[in-house]
Amino acid sequence: MPRCIAMHCPALPQTLMGYVVRCSGRHQIGLAVLAAAVFALSSVPLEFQRRIVNDAIKSGASETIVWLAIAYAGVALLEQGLKLALNVYRAWVSEDAVRTLRRTLCELDENEFTPDRRDGGTGTHAAMVVAEAEPIGGFVGMAISEPLMQAGILVSVVGYMAYLEPWTLVLSLGYLGPQMLFVPPMQRAINRRASDRIRTIRRVGGDIIETGAPEEERVERVFALNMGIYKIKFSMNLAMNFMHYLAVAVALGVGGLFAVEHRIEVGAVVAVVSGLGKLNDPWGDLVNWGRELSVDAVKYRLFAEALQHRGLATA
Repeated sequence: MPRCIAMHCPALPQTLMGYVVRCSGRHQIGLAVLAAAVFALSSVPLEFQRRIVNDAIKSGASETIVWLAIAYAGVALLEQGLKLALNVYRAWVSEDAVRTLRRTLCELDENEFTPDRRDGGTGTHAAMVVAEAEPIGGFVGMAISEPLMQAGILVSVVGYMAYLEPWTLVLSLGYLGPQMLFVPPMQRAINRRASDRIRTIRRVGGDIIETGAPEEERVERVFALNMGIYKIKFSMNLAMNFMHYLAVAVALGVGGLFAVEHRIEVGAVVAVVSGLGKLNDPWGDLVNWGRELSVDAVKYRLFAEALQHRGLATA
């Protein structure tokens, strides 16, 4: 078999976040700085939108509107450039983590594997090399910077809207509050099925190595677990999207009435509606991050346990 790149295999940390810090601690600082720069700019375009609309309606100052539009485009370009740098950096950190995991497995394979071993452990080992290292390593790049950036965007946008119009704080809480109640139990239901699915797929891999074909019951079990995950996940997405559109409808209705009564500016209504749009994506990304953390933590635990059984201890 091809020789692996020789390297020292230290004991793996017991938790996924421990592994994140162990293998990419310095890079997580750089990723966090880029994430902070992105969310620091997140509410700036909303202010430019508000000013452009108000200047167009009130004074019709063409030159001011043009310069504000140029500034808006410049800030948007800078924000997207920072996101590009962040995403590329994340990808590099993730791929480096995947490579490290596979090298660790490869070295262990050279030390302990012999051609006459054809047991279920070999199927588990193959699945780990090919499939399970990928999502675990992929999570490393987003482990800290993703929640930092998305939570920062939520706080900055909600803070800006509350500064602009205090009543929008109640609207934001009405949008996020119910989701904080129904998202966690639905996510836990997904996590339970995902954990069971991982274990079942490993048994399927062992069946293929031992007998050449998986047991039908296990194949059906994987199918049922996958469909259960899809149903809960898509139902949760539907509920989250409904809460977003409901909040936008309230903002348009209340903001429109206030604008007619000259209690607020039209530009403020535009900024609030845009702000709600900027809340939807980061909140959904935070939910997805929590899902990835839970599922990949299970994968990492099983990964570390399998290595421990094959002679690599956990720290």
